[in-house]
Amino acid sequence: MSANVRIRRAPSPLPGSSQRYPPRFYDNLDADQRRDAARLDPKHIPSKLQYSASGARVTAGEWKLLSFICVVAVCVRLFRLSKPDSVVFDEVHFGKFAGKYIKTQYYVDVHPPLAKLLITLAAFIGGFDGQFDFKDIAKPFENVPYVIMRLFPAVLGIALAPLTYLTLRGLDCRATTALLGSMFVIFENGLVTQSRLILLDSPLLFFTGLSTYFWVSFSNENDKGEPFSHPWWTWLTLTGLSLGAVVSCKWVGLFTIATIGFATIKQLWDLLGDLKVHPRLFIRHFMARAICLIAVPVLFYMAMFQIHFLILQNSGDGDGFMSSEFQHTLGGRKMGDTYADVGIGSRVTMRHLNTQGGYLHSHPHNYPVGSKQQQVTLYPHRDSNNDWMFINGTETDDASFDFSSAPFVPVTHGMRVRLHHIATEKHLHSHDYRPPMSEVDFQNEVSAYGQPGFVGDANDHWIVEIDEGDRHDRQSSQRLRSLRTKFRLRHLFTGCYLFSHKVKLPEWGFEQQEVTCNKNAIRSNSLWYIETNTHPALPPSAEKVNYRKPGFLLKFLELQEVMWTTNAGLTERHTYDSRPSSWPRLQRGINFWVKDHRQIYLIGNPVVWWLSTAAIIAYALVRGLLILRAKRGYQDFNNSTAMKYERICGFLALGWALHYFPFYVMQRQLFLHHYFPALYFAILLSCGVFDLVTSALRPRIRFQIALILILISIVTFWSFSPLTYGNTWTKTKCRNAQWLKTWDFACNEFHNDVGNYSQYHHTIGATPAKAPPVATIDDVGRGRVIVEDVADNIDPVHTTTIVEKVEPGRDLFAEGGQHKNAESKEPVSLAEPEVLESKEIKSLFRTEIANLEKNEGGPILLPDDNTATASLSPDVSIETPLRSEKDVNEKELDENIAAGPLDLAEVEEERARQNLYPHYND
Repeated sequence: MSANVRIRRAPSPLPGSSQRYPPRFYDNLDADQRRDAARLDPKHIPSKLQYSASGARVTAGEWKLLSFICVVAVCVRLFRLSKPDSVVFDEVHFGKFAGKYIKTQYYVDVHPPLAKLLITLAAFIGGFDGQFDFKDIAKPFENVPYVIMRLFPAVLGIALAPLTYLTLRGLDCRATTALLGSMFVIFENGLVTQSRLILLDSPLLFFTGLSTYFWVSFSNENDKGEPFSHPWWTWLTLTGLSLGAVVSCKWVGLFTIATIGFATIKQLWDLLGDLKVHPRLFIRHFMARAICLIAVPVLFYMAMFQIHFLILQNSGDGDGFMSSEFQHTLGGRKMGDTYADVGIGSRVTMRHLNTQGGYLHSHPHNYPVGSKQQQVTLYPHRDSNNDWMFINGTETDDASFDFSSAPFVPVTHGMRVRLHHIATEKHLHSHDYRPPMSEVDFQNEVSAYGQPGFVGDANDHWIVEIDEGDRHDRQSSQRLRSLRTKFRLRHLFTGCYLFSHKVKLPEWGFEQQEVTCNKNAIRSNSLWYIETNTHPALPPSAEKVNYRKPGFLLKFLELQEVMWTTNAGLTERHTYDSRPSSWPRLQRGINFWVKDHRQIYLIGNPVVWWLSTAAIIAYALVRGLLILRAKRGYQDFNNSTAMKYERICGFLALGWALHYFPFYVMQRQLFLHHYFPALYFAILLSCGVFDLVTSALRPRIRFQIALILILISIVTFWSFSPLTYGNTWTKTKCRNAQWLKTWDFACNEFHNDVGNYSQYHHTIGATPAKAPPVATIDDVGRGRVIVEDVADNIDPVHTTTIVEKVEPGRDLFAEGGQHKNAESKEPVSLAEPEVLESKEIKSLFRTEIANLEKNEGGPILLPDDNTATASLSPDVSIETPLRSEKDVNEKELDENIAAGPLDLAEVEEERARQNLYPHYND
């Protein structure tokens, strides 16, 4: 690369000059360079040349070559697009999100909405009704236009190939080099795999390539010395729009914005040092770039979220992530006006402010440890078990007192109160017992204690401390006001504060959020507010309040915070995660899908991958060498060739570095496909290096070398194509393809003879035993590891783990008086609503599994519609059938105790008979 760099040549002319090459060097130019010089000669009439508005010099013959590239890309990307006809990898999530859009049900994801909106548009055009749940990997599609949904990312993957060609031509690389780059993109196995599925990576890469192409086109237009012309503004605006699109697909697009941003700073720096540029002209350049490259992407990004909000207008499983004000804007979550003043005798619901865990809640189920009194939790849905009554702590009155005939007494700062649970007639209680999950000295258990007619004891007393009022409501800082006052409850005798945090109870607590009494409580986690309030003494004309409806900007900012917090919290390890240091070496892939002795495994084309990595290393070494030589007085950078390729390779190396190195500081789960944007820049850089190395060769020899590299990449692509397309393969060929020991695709899954595949017709058939783990990671790590193992003639084994919980009682605000969650059969979990975590296997189930493994000679699992699948990895647990809270009562609690508040009399009678109300000496 550094050959002959010391030869002193005249510097390149200034931008806009008509003579790029000095006449005395014309004889040393190759055919491509002579053609370029002829085109730049004002006396030359371009008969067979066509000018692209982008500045990429594309001849009429090259348009035929571009057509050929597109045809090859179509064949590679669309081959067997309908196979497999079942859910693959993260189609579990993004297919489900399309259903959410079509059903207008609100959800929360860590990615911006543009790519998902485009996938939804394809699904809508195909007639998808949103009813298919995309629940599990390898679940066969039913009434889903999955081919059309996969076609959208495939088309964007096809478009990336000609974009690569045009970008390299715009960077002043030769046509042979541009052809090589486009072929590398077409036959890169990892890019092909991602572009054939309902995933976000293909739109991300397309808009990354589009942003790069538009910026190169703008830079070429700017170098002509004609700023603020119509083409100049066109390319600059298109660059801004494409940057908005790339960041609206994934936040990884911020790295693309950073790449263009650094290139922009370089341009402005050069303008600032140009004495011919007047300060006013410099300000115009600065403002033009600020508007098009900052304001336009921001506005585009916000517009995508406005569309997102306009579509998702109804309540869904993402409600629990959002604030109460936000939830109030969703259909099915709105509530009527409530009385403003809270007094003694008020019947209220209390919400926790910080965690969005929900309402202060109790239900007729006891803690299995500690005091074994009735559980108090946070529950995210409206329910009659959330209702409490304020009672004066200094009086002996109980809930049966007629408050309608007594004067209204507001709850004020410092007042001592008791909180009476309406449904179970117990009081909010705390004592010196450790909580079930937070077993530390400064945490006390909170329970509901008492029975009908029992006035309670001293540990039921709490002090109201008003923390903050609403700035628009002065009275809210003096006394308790619904929806306006933030307050704390301090236990009278222990001094601890009613507290909750993002810790869930086990299955016996229905995975609801733990409530404790914390002596060292964080202020934000001990704040509460009243959501609903009724009082018999208040007339209908009394002042009422409701949630203030947030505008778009507040909703937008809140969702950004939720996305950031959720994304940053994904720190648990995954079976197929990897660290950035392993990506350039292609150390390991990701298992996407296994069924019928076939497998889809994300693995790159080793030839393309390693050549691009070698080009990065070579550029870094040569660049460092040139810097050292410059320190010694050598004038390498005065060489026109060196300056040209420094401009090309320097920009591409910057793009690779900014899309790669930031992942080193991320603590969240990372996977191989996070490297794909950096890989794209690495491929372009390898082509730039190829263009430099072969610059002294004759065009025919250069083309022959490029053809050899293309053929090698095609052969390698075809060798790994069974893992890309899920085709038939043999064990022998599979083992021969395992070039590295860390490539853990399962060769034992394939047949010894291809003829054995004739028995499979891609119907809902059994999967082979001992299948490898299949990762569904959603790019956010919320997925589970799934194996579809089948053993013939064995009945499914069920565990007693609860995955889907339905709280007894009714949703007072749901339509028809039905519990919304019970109707939809969707999990209540707040922390991870999209994919529930796996649970611990019961000992009996372990024994049965061990017996089955002993009999069958390997790990066994029988999937059905209600069970998930297990991993061969010892640290991966098994997901289990779904059961309601009532099922747990029948199995793990007393079978004779009713599950809900509708039979309270029988419940309390049974509890009294069993002496379930012992008097503890707290």
